[in-house]
Amino acid sequence: MIGARILIVDDEQMIADTLSVIFRRRGYEVFTAYNGLLGLDAARDLKPNLVLSDVVMPELDGVNMAMQICNALPEVAVLLFSGQAGTTDLLHGAEEQGYRFELLQKPVPPDVIIRKVAAMLSSPGQPRHRTVTRPTSD
Repeated sequence: MIGARILIVDDEQMIADTLSVIFRRRGYEVFTAYNGLLGLDAARDLKPNLVLSDVVMPELDGVNMAMQICNALPEVAVLLFSGQAGTTDLLHGAEEQGYRFELLQKPVPPDVIIRKVAAMLSSPGQPRHRTVTRPTSD
């Protein structure tokens, strides 16, 4: 869904900005936030089609941010990525509360993340927070 609004949330500004450039070049409208609290505020204000977020961040982690976004904006797709082992506990905590988010492991090759985002945006009627998919090696 070219032209869709994507919010990228990552406390590593270089990663957020790089992803922003990648998706803008593909025709998406892209916004960035550099921590979970800013991401939550931006999602409420911008109402993006998809939030692409790191998990481990200061202020508010990506999983708790995603749960709050899902409560406020259930139509928004959420895709999480992380390179840290500590994300498992956060995801299990979310699952115990009835949330399931897709997680990609960093480093994620750009073509993989582009395909995943495109697939999520092209399936608007699909449940967005109810399945957990582990990445497969390409």
